[in-house]
Amino acid sequence: MKSEQVILFSDLDGTLLDHHTYTAAPALPCISQLQQTHIPIVLNTSKTRAEIQLIQQQLNLDGPFIVENGAAVYIPKSSFPEQPADTQSLGLFWIKEFAAYKQHILNRLTQLASAFEGQYRGFSSLSSQQVSAITGLSLQQAQLAKQRQYGEPLQWLGDDKSRTEFIEQVRSQGIKVQYGGRFIHLSDHCDKGQALEWLAQQYQKTNPQKIIRTIALGDGGNDIAMLEAADVAVIVRSPAHDYPALTRRDGIYRTQQLGPEGWAEAIQALLLHSTANAPRLHIPAREVTHG
Repeated sequence: MKSEQVILFSDLDGTLLDHHTYTAAPALPCISQLQQTHIPIVLNTSKTRAEIQLIQQQLNLDGPFIVENGAAVYIPKSSFPEQPADTQSLGLFWIKEFAAYKQHILNRLTQLASAFEGQYRGFSSLSSQQVSAITGLSLQQAQLAKQRQYGEPLQWLGDDKSRTEFIEQVRSQGIKVQYGGRFIHLSDHCDKGQALEWLAQQYQKTNPQKIIRTIALGDGGNDIAMLEAADVAVIVRSPAHDYPALTRRDGIYRTQQLGPEGWAEAIQALLLHSTANAPRLHIPAREVTHG
């Protein structure tokens, strides 16, 4: 009988990081325990490569990570014994890209600028100081957040009616729209779920003797594809909005705690009750919606 290998895919802002303070402190004991049981934690977020690498250092993580809402997967070359197919080599990483670079999005936005003038602000037009003021990030963190390669987050300033019209126009230009905790994210046609599935396949190819199981943790609209794709979806309660709606009806855990407290709550319930050598996926019945 094959053993199981659990892979965690986690959003950051509002999930592993507190929505307001950006701290992961309540989840740190769980992260340490997961590392002791050799359960990989893959950060799957709207953040940039530069931001994630800093956070990985702070959390003592050294595995693969997914940037900018599924635009690319970065795999440290120490993670797998050989280079996955259809990846490029860059320094210490193998990279699988699912999106084109952001300039094509900016080019299309210029065609809409006059019709929606003054109703939104894009990251590309903001200074690091402005990003810091909007997000609560430090100036250094804001500088890292501006190093976007693939997508463009927007701060919407207009009314709801204009926003609906804007999104319709953007989508007609072939741009994907996703809602995050603070911004509207414009991107190529990629998402966190597609990236999760691809990386899970690489883990399976590397470990054919095991059954790969995936758990995804997220709190916002841009996490939906990831939450739908995983074997188990953990929806972390947010102070800013309701739980995102999923089409799936089972394998769902909705946390009662917020942010990193909720992240730790779910990990304790799903994994850390298990033995170190044989983690089991178990969801308390009271937390599961069955279709």
